[in-house]
Amino acid sequence: MRALTIRQPWAAAITHADKRVENRTWGTRYRGPLLIHAAKTVNTSALRHDPLAAVVRGLQLDLGAVVAVAQVVDCHEPDGECTPWSMTGQHHLVLDDVTALAEPVPWTGALGLWVPPPGLLERVRVQLTVAAARLLEVQAPDGQEGAR
Repeated sequence: MRALTIRQPWAAAITHADKRVENRTWGTRYRGPLLIHAAKTVNTSALRHDPLAAVVRGLQLDLGAVVAVAQVVDCHEPDGECTPWSMTGQHHLVLDDVTALAEPVPWTGALGLWVPPPGLLERVRVQLTVAAARLLEVQAPDGQEGAR
């Protein structure tokens, strides 16, 4: 299990819209469950760009909290723009099965993929359906645990 801190409004676009690619300067071999953590800061310049502005209009942008659970299913090398949300020259973490939390869980994030502590996982798990909670228990295949 890993978590990823993402600045708003990008975390909201993953949680509440169809953004299923997260752009990073680094790639990862990790596949499996991922907590989407909204950073404490907002990328204010991103709020001015369509279609992102339309996606987050009217949403409260939660800060410093876990806002969703997803699955990392792939990571593309910098190979162009594979979706409208992907950026040229960036690695694309491909997300699936995104589940928004009804109540964001306040927590301090970290850089890169980080390991959420058991207390945080429990606070997230109680908000999920039984099936979604089981996904949190899935372990990454051998050789991928802890891989960036």
